[in-house]
Amino acid sequence: MAVKEVILLGNPLLREKSSDAAFDDELERIIEDLKDTLTHLQNEKGIGRALAAPQIGYLKRVIFVNAKSSKNPRTMTLINPTIVEKSKEIIEVWDSCYSFDVAFFVRIKRHKRIKVEYMDENGRKIVEEFEDDLSELLQHEIDHLNGILATDHLRSGKDIIMREEWEKRYLN
Repeated sequence: MAVKEVILLGNPLLREKSSDAAFDDELERIIEDLKDTLTHLQNEKGIGRALAAPQIGYLKRVIFVNAKSSKNPRTMTLINPTIVEKSKEIIEVWDSCYSFDVAFFVRIKRHKRIKVEYMDENGRKIVEEFEDDLSELLQHEIDHLNGILATDHLRSGKDIIMREEWEKRYLN
């Protein structure tokens, strides 16, 4: 359908809670826009694995994942996802976001494993467990649906790094 502009940090729309998505024409448009926009961003920025509907202006509970660069490559659409279980074990990750223009990363803590209940594009209810990189990714995206950003999880100003410095330190 269309490549949409990503809403950036500071825009109050990112702080609003999304409502459940209905299975209608609008949902089809949201999913197509998420797919087109994520593909464009991955090609343009060379980074990123998922996008939530609020980031492109739709306050609906929809996430599109194309985690081809992940340890566990997955492509999936999650409609009305909810985290129903979290592990006690915590991992520390460097997290960035298209709503930060992937200009910087924040070091935060996430649950190592989560169980998510969601519907797929065909309306089938799915309950699935995710670990490690997909767990932290889905926590990030589901946070977007609840008006929460990765920066809200910051413990200290020392846990912020610019992308260029992050790439020098952690990609080599």
